[in-house]
Amino acid sequence: MQQFASSLLCILAAGDVASFSPSTTFTTRPTISTDAAYASSKHYNTNLFSMPDDPYPSDYDVEDLSTEKKVSVDIDEDDAIIRDELKRELLLLSSVTNRGQCASQEEENLVVDLVTQLEALNPTADPALNSQGDWELCYSSTQSFRSSPFFLAIRSIMGESNKSMAENAFDIHDRATTASRVGKVRQIVDAGNMELISEYELSVGLLPGLPVRVKGTVITSADMRAIAPETWELTVKATKVKGSNVPFFDQYLDDSGLELPVGEAYKAISGSVPVSVLKTFYVDEGMRISRDVDDNFFVFTRA
Repeated sequence: MQQFASSLLCILAAGDVASFSPSTTFTTRPTISTDAAYASSKHYNTNLFSMPDDPYPSDYDVEDLSTEKKVSVDIDEDDAIIRDELKRELLLLSSVTNRGQCASQEEENLVVDLVTQLEALNPTADPALNSQGDWELCYSSTQSFRSSPFFLAIRSIMGESNKSMAENAFDIHDRATTASRVGKVRQIVDAGNMELISEYELSVGLLPGLPVRVKGTVITSADMRAIAPETWELTVKATKVKGSNVPFFDQYLDDSGLELPVGEAYKAISGSVPVSVLKTFYVDEGMRISRDVDDNFFVFTRA
């Protein structure tokens, strides 16, 4: 399966598809983690001493010592003002850095701080179940094309042992297609059909110096399943191009509904479709912040 993914990465790297003020630090109020609250109630009447047959000789359970990031829920209504200020600053930085593509190191650090504070002030329980709707990408801490289930699947199939190979291939793909322009990048979360749809608008120059560009939207669909309050499992299904400006070709693509069955290709070659993980640690009525398996984050606003 990894050989298939490596070949696919090489093809992508050579192709013509591309990814396209100082901040005020606020002191946040204490937040309540749903997992911490559960753990606290669970230990209310426990003995302080470990039993001889206890496989974990400690006053705490193993899950209490886990360093894995969990979603927090802020129940203080007064923190809404702080959230609005943080979001305003984040949107400003997103705009002046072209979704993070042109961000300096200082600006990147400011965004990380803003995102971290917002995640600590998340007002919504079970974000994975409450992210229904259309979302537009406004900031990405990595290449924006990696928000698509197509590239999430490639990263997943490479695994941790080949993470550096995947990162290098993504960088090569990005550099090889820098002449392309990225338009709107969207995600449609359809909770009713348990589906996530990624839309990626591209404009690619045919020849250097000629004012002729091929445009289109790359659409990738994936099955979606919530497995934790903040976590989706995504299984890529298909990819297609829509809205091309090439005469006759655009009509053919739109009318035929021609798709590349990515999921079936994985299944035929390796016997299974790779499962990707996307975690949402912040969502409200107008903004969503999600992270991939490598902790890269994507900030979306309601479309």
